[in-house]
Amino acid sequence: MDNQDNSNSIQIQELEKTNRILRKKLERCESERRQLETDIATKEFLLKKVICELEDSQTDLQQRGQELENTLDSLHTMQAQMIQSEKMSALGQMVAGIAHEINNPVSFIYGNLSHISQYTNDLLRLVELYHRHFPHPPAEIQTERKTIDLEFLEKDAIMVLNSINIGTERIRDIVLSLRNFSRLDEGEFKVVDIHEGIDNTLMILQHRLKATDKSPAIQIIKDYGNLSHVECCAGQINQVFMNILVNALDALEEFNAKRTYREIRDNPSSIAIRTSIVDSQWVKIAIADNGSGIPESIQKQIFNPFFTTKPVGKGTGMGMAISYQIITEKHSGKLEFFSTPGKGTEFVVQIPILHQGWEVI
Repeated sequence: MDNQDNSNSIQIQELEKTNRILRKKLERCESERRQLETDIATKEFLLKKVICELEDSQTDLQQRGQELENTLDSLHTMQAQMIQSEKMSALGQMVAGIAHEINNPVSFIYGNLSHISQYTNDLLRLVELYHRHFPHPPAEIQTERKTIDLEFLEKDAIMVLNSINIGTERIRDIVLSLRNFSRLDEGEFKVVDIHEGIDNTLMILQHRLKATDKSPAIQIIKDYGNLSHVECCAGQINQVFMNILVNALDALEEFNAKRTYREIRDNPSSIAIRTSIVDSQWVKIAIADNGSGIPESIQKQIFNPFFTTKPVGKGTGMGMAISYQIITEKHSGKLEFFSTPGKGTEFVVQIPILHQGWEVI
């Protein structure tokens, strides 16, 4: 009995010892578990932080990439504008030089025409006096008179001089238009005559308005309002008129290429130019053609830089973009267009009569 009790006591002691060992192991495992959970939580926190930082970094990179792309686009636009401005400035200088060179000999001819006319009239009057007082001159004079057809010469000489005078005045008008148009490189605001700027631009484009063997002349329909002088950059406004009119002429030529001469004659190509005053504060210039119009699919892109429907080498895609900038940014105005495919396009320019203190309507 005693042996059995001793045996049980020993087993109990061993069980208690084993229990204590297992409890300690359990405590260690629990401690390691808690430590592991702490480590996992820490690593998870750090991982989330790294992910957030990576996402922020990615967003920042995307923003910087977009900024760089915008900057690159701005640089391309600025470069194109600078090239265009240089071209227009060079054009202005060239036109001014040509106008100056033409003006000198034309002024010499024009200044002497009045004297030639007076001399011719005096000589013809003298010949008439000789004929009146000596109605029967010698045979040699009568023969020479018939040879040169004196009666016709007397009439035609006056007509020739009048034709020369008209032609010289026409050249002087062209030279004046060239000199006015050569203000393309002027950037300061001045009080100018808008109608004069339009007429000067039309004069420069006169060669594209004339009739050809393929199509009749393009009609220019003017409906000028009673405009006061407008404060603007004359050269830049002329540039806008040039861009719009050139686009209109290109559209008409493209449209006419699909029509026969008879179709064009029956429905002539035309450009209508209307000017008016809006609310006593704004001047409105509308330039409309009766071409094929602008397809709806590209109408939203007309003022985008580098957008063009012309073949390579015929357009840079900057004309209307620069015009939009000149009107909206430089002059605080408004440039818009209305186009119906198959019926034509109208561009409308609105700028304040006085540059300072007005907002776009």
